[in-house]
Amino acid sequence: MGIIKVENIRVFAHHGCLPEETKIGSDYRVDLEVKANLKTSAKTDELSDTVDYVFLNKVVREEMAQPSKLLETVAKRILNRIFSEDQMVSKATVSVSKVNPPIAGDVEMVTIKMTEKRKKHTK
Repeated sequence: MGIIKVENIRVFAHHGCLPEETKIGSDYRVDLEVKANLKTSAKTDELSDTVDYVFLNKVVREEMAQPSKLLETVAKRILNRIFSEDQMVSKATVSVSKVNPPIAGDVEMVTIKMTEKRKKHTK
């Protein structure tokens, strides 16, 4: 097994519970870590034998572009897409951070983090 990380994906998106948040939008940071068997790709040197980080970045950007009230909803959509579209991923963790959230005090960012494992099929 091995781990592929795509870190500090910076996007501008329109998430939030307040109407102004969804209108004006704000900056977000997404960090993604996936676990997969990387032994084959290490031997073959072929992109088709690994999890493509370009694909992972694309999923994050597309799901972040869909407005949601909660960051948890966005994170769950990202995880669902990764598991449905790439069978090599056995486990994934995504962190979605809102930079400079509109809350009282000096807060750099708020982050939610979710992890899921691929469900095993029973016969």
